[in-house]
Amino acid sequence: MITNIPCVILSGGKSSRMGEDKSLLCFKNSKTLIQYQYEKLSKIFTNVYISTKIDKFNFNANLILDTNKTIFSPMIALQSIFNKLSEEKIFIITVDTPLVLESTINKLIDSSNNFDVTIAANSDKQHNLCGVFNKSLINNIDNLINNDIHKINYLIKQTNNYKEVCFDNQEQFINLNTIEDYKKAIIISKSYI
Repeated sequence: MITNIPCVILSGGKSSRMGEDKSLLCFKNSKTLIQYQYEKLSKIFTNVYISTKIDKFNFNANLILDTNKTIFSPMIALQSIFNKLSEEKIFIITVDTPLVLESTINKLIDSSNNFDVTIAANSDKQHNLCGVFNKSLINNIDNLINNDIHKINYLIKQTNNYKEVCFDNQEQFINLNTIEDYKKAIIISKSYI
């Protein structure tokens, strides 16, 4: 199923725990993790964008460059995204969660009606950067940045109009922060993606 909600892959982080730029690591049959995510999500979404500080990719992609080049923050990325795109709803996902299933993405989108934020969760954790965000959040985002608050959890809790959609499959939300996470994700990916 192709959806008209745009998808933005967040890929502007420091990758400090990985020790190298995780978006440029090889993954599956793709040259890089970001290219894998971009190609995978392009089969689900009509328009896919990459949010980044700089153009560091060796393939053609729609980029949204962060307006602030010095602060590494998903809040800055959201601000740049909402200032660039005109759509009311945008699906947000990070480059380092390549195992999220298409069925999960579809369920999040289907559940997002009438909510400012609709995010994935499982029994013990929210996945704050895997879900649908509404443009109505832009004033909250601007205010949080002006107050030097950059945690997405603050944005989510600030609205009384958010929804968590719970999923049993926790493996799909593995976040590639370290080399061990990366190796584990490659093994998992062979079994079900």
